[in-house]
Amino acid sequence: MKFIHAADIHLDSPLKGLAAYPDAPVHLLRTATRDAFNNLISEAIAEQVDFMVIAGDLYDGSWKDFNTGIHFAGQMGRLHAAGIPVYLLLGNHDAESEMTRKLVLPPNVHRFPSNKAATFEIPALRVALHGRSFKDAATTENLAVHYPDPVPGWLNIGVLHTALEGNSAHPNYAPCTLAELHARGYQYWALGHVHEHQVWRGASTIAFPGNLQGRHIREPGPRGALLVTTDGAEVQSVERLIVDVLRWHALEVDVSACQDLASAVLRTGQAMGDLVQQAGGDHPLALRITLTGATPAHGELFGLEAQLRAEVLAQAATLGLDRLWVEKLVLATTPHDTASDVAARSDALADLQALLAQAPADPALVQSLQADLMLMIGKLPAEVITTMPVLQDIRAGRLDALLEQTAPSLLAQLSHLAKAG
Repeated sequence: MKFIHAADIHLDSPLKGLAAYPDAPVHLLRTATRDAFNNLISEAIAEQVDFMVIAGDLYDGSWKDFNTGIHFAGQMGRLHAAGIPVYLLLGNHDAESEMTRKLVLPPNVHRFPSNKAATFEIPALRVALHGRSFKDAATTENLAVHYPDPVPGWLNIGVLHTALEGNSAHPNYAPCTLAELHARGYQYWALGHVHEHQVWRGASTIAFPGNLQGRHIREPGPRGALLVTTDGAEVQSVERLIVDVLRWHALEVDVSACQDLASAVLRTGQAMGDLVQQAGGDHPLALRITLTGATPAHGELFGLEAQLRAEVLAQAATLGLDRLWVEKLVLATTPHDTASDVAARSDALADLQALLAQAPADPALVQSLQADLMLMIGKLPAEVITTMPVLQDIRAGRLDALLEQTAPSLLAQLSHLAKAG
């Protein structure tokens, strides 16, 4: 017997921040979660699975476009025609969704209730599925302790949307421990909520499939669901089914040996080419590139993230890397010359370094600097300010970190300009 365990589909999840990138593959990014879900349904039919489990967060919060629900219903219709039932549990995002409350689904979709844990039985397969949907988004009680006892001699599957222990990166909804799940007596736990793929073996097999499609740089690498094969009441194997249509990747490029901007761009182009070769396949890749290293080019690169991103995109085009889109380029280089190197010069740069080092201790200077910066920040959209910690620090009058980070880069740039002159 085979079944598919999926979770955290976030169907048609709206992607934020695309307006900042006029060259973004908007259509591909906006339809990625839907396309990945379509791939999952096709895999289920091709594998002729006996049923599918969706462990929460089918939708994406208060997203109200009913075309999303209509599309889901259509895909469930494909499974209905293939004789594949679906067992759907609602997670925290589904509890907020208008579609969850109003949409009528095909008869092959069985939804776990939210008032108490319930069991769906498949007598022909001797399978019992136990679960409880979220009634409220912020469900912080331990739901697992109230799940029904296992059916003796059957394959018992617990379906649960939970943060589980140790997942501090996710809201602590329906918290429980691995020990509690193992002790319940089920053979398999189909979990959702955590977007990373994880499997634990023991008295029970406990698994997160991860989400179907990475939606931003914090969800890198291949994404998909799980294909579970059983023999009677025993779990034989748990395999990943990769169904994503676009992959996010964080690429670090060491430019410490680069002397100038041009060589840094060339080095980045080489790194992108190497990544495409290593990745294989034909998936489009969305990259966040971070340039690192103590480099003589630091002064020339300072403040030129936008130009560098354009230069790197041009490199990708020149190399024929049409699979790549650079979501962002981050400068994390440091000056090649240390503070002691600058101090030993005994020139205007050394004097400026000494002045900048004293700046945090000068309240009048800090207040004047904050006032000037606040004029600039006042012209920025609120969403930009909330996503950049340094801007929030400026608003709060915390300029020490800014001065500490900016001073070496400013000195490196001035040194570069002096050499160029």
